[in-house]
Amino acid sequence: MTQKTSPWKLYDQLIEGVPEGVLVTDYCLGTHWSYLEAECGMGVSFTTRGGAKRVDKRDLRGLPLREVACLAKSWCFEEASIGVAALNAWYARHELTDALGATYDETVDLPDGSIRKIDAFELYRPEIAAKGTAKVTVVGHFPHVDRIAEYAQLSVLERNPHDDDLPDPACEYIVPEQDYLFMTGVTIINKTAPRLLALAEGVTTIMVGPSVVMSPKLFDYGVDMLAGSVVADPEKTRFAVKTGAGQFFGEALQMCSIRA
Repeated sequence: MTQKTSPWKLYDQLIEGVPEGVLVTDYCLGTHWSYLEAECGMGVSFTTRGGAKRVDKRDLRGLPLREVACLAKSWCFEEASIGVAALNAWYARHELTDALGATYDETVDLPDGSIRKIDAFELYRPEIAAKGTAKVTVVGHFPHVDRIAEYAQLSVLERNPHDDDLPDPACEYIVPEQDYLFMTGVTIINKTAPRLLALAEGVTTIMVGPSVVMSPKLFDYGVDMLAGSVVADPEKTRFAVKTGAGQFFGEALQMCSIRA
């Protein structure tokens, strides 16, 4: 009989990588985004609503970062949002990402003549377009995701689908047949990441967004690129999270990508 691997193994390994003795100094569960600041640095995540009832009502300030990172396993997605921000307070730091050969904030000229910071979708565009008929699935309806349909067969999976999106249970049928999978870091928060990664065996897989935990442990689970961010301006991050100012949030972060 084949021994099954627990989906919690991924979470446990991420948590175990956070050292003892580092304390949480501040945090905020914002309307759109959340941050957690520790003695080592600041991490962010998307504020994900829903799931189970919130149970942990402690003041997390002064607690060990590793203990708070355990909230990433919570079925209350608000708690899990704070837990993932705690993980990124450790992993999404230049001291670690530089050593992994990370690249940061570049600009790209798009076919329509506009210029914007490069992201994982544009990084992979030449490779995908060269295949001609590549199948691409994106988990999460990202801004401008429809552009992928210009050069590939696109499927978008969404928990709350709109337009031509498919409901996320379609992953069981679609993901194994894809050439590329782009999956939001929110899948770590809502606990769908382990199953998606298992379905994507042999598929080029990229995790995208500020909620991506920037740990090379994810490469062991089949991820080919981590396309997340590091906090470049903590003060602006605090302001943006507390006020819901999305523009300032984007300015406060530095896009960061690491290849396996």
